[in-house]
Amino acid sequence: MSSRAVFRWAIGVGVLAALGILLWFATRPPPLTVQGEVAANRVDISPRVNGRVVKLNADVGDMVEQGSVIAELESPQLTSALLAARAALAIAKADLDRVNSTRPETIAARKAEVAAAQADIVLAQETHDRQAHLLTTGNTPQAKFDVSNRDLEAAIRKKEAAEANLQLAVTGASQEERALAAAQVKQAEAALNQRETDVSELVIKSPITGQVTTRVAELGENFSAGAPLFSLIDMNNLWFTFNLREDLLAGLKVGDQFEVTVPALSAKRVPVRVTLINVQGQFATWRATRATGDFDLRTFEVRAVPVEPVDGLRPGMSAIAAWSRAGH
Repeated sequence: MSSRAVFRWAIGVGVLAALGILLWFATRPPPLTVQGEVAANRVDISPRVNGRVVKLNADVGDMVEQGSVIAELESPQLTSALLAARAALAIAKADLDRVNSTRPETIAARKAEVAAAQADIVLAQETHDRQAHLLTTGNTPQAKFDVSNRDLEAAIRKKEAAEANLQLAVTGASQEERALAAAQVKQAEAALNQRETDVSELVIKSPITGQVTTRVAELGENFSAGAPLFSLIDMNNLWFTFNLREDLLAGLKVGDQFEVTVPALSAKRVPVRVTLINVQGQFATWRATRATGDFDLRTFEVRAVPVEPVDGLRPGMSAIAAWSRAGH
């Protein structure tokens, strides 16, 4: 074969190969473009107690640190309840001190009663002995002896009662009374702690470090427990979220990486890592387009976080990714 023929054959093969490549590209389906958005955790801040707004330290757009005071409320009812709880605790402690101690004057009086009872016994004993002697000589009637005997017995019983009263004064209250008084102190302390907690809740602090996106609170307004005052977003925890049909997942798994384009950042390409693949509810089902031959497909949420921090990234920004049916 001549060189000219070989050259023509080579040109023909090249043309056929070029036509084949062009045909392959022309018939190949274009890559699927999926759109998502940037999302972030949002926190709605509400008071735990009712109160009137007296101070606001944050406004829309402000960055606040975790634990910083962003608002203060007032509640005369809670303040009064706190004072009442403190007074109740003081009363309970005073009652506990009372049942745990006895005045020295009371003990001294009980000792004096015992001494007087002892003196009565001595006198009654002497009278009894004298009447007993006279009875043996016949110089006193039996009735007087019986009276002296009764008086002696009464004096002894009186001393026993005086000694019991002295013991009661020294010992103080019973164990049951002490336990009751101690329990009342604990109950008053718990009530005071609850009131102090309620009052502390009038100072509203930020639970996270983030940016204020909504401020509902106004000075002088009354808010009930649970009513939102502010909304914050966590700017340190941003992610991309996409909703994909299950036939587009194509083996995608947590930990895989791909790139997304953020139009708001001059079409910047951002490498991301998949952190969540979660099925959506039944309402998010792609229905079959034909009566036969197709199946309903579920929708999955795919979350991915930037591999590295991205300056200027904000919640709500669009994100675009080129997606292939055969792989991500």
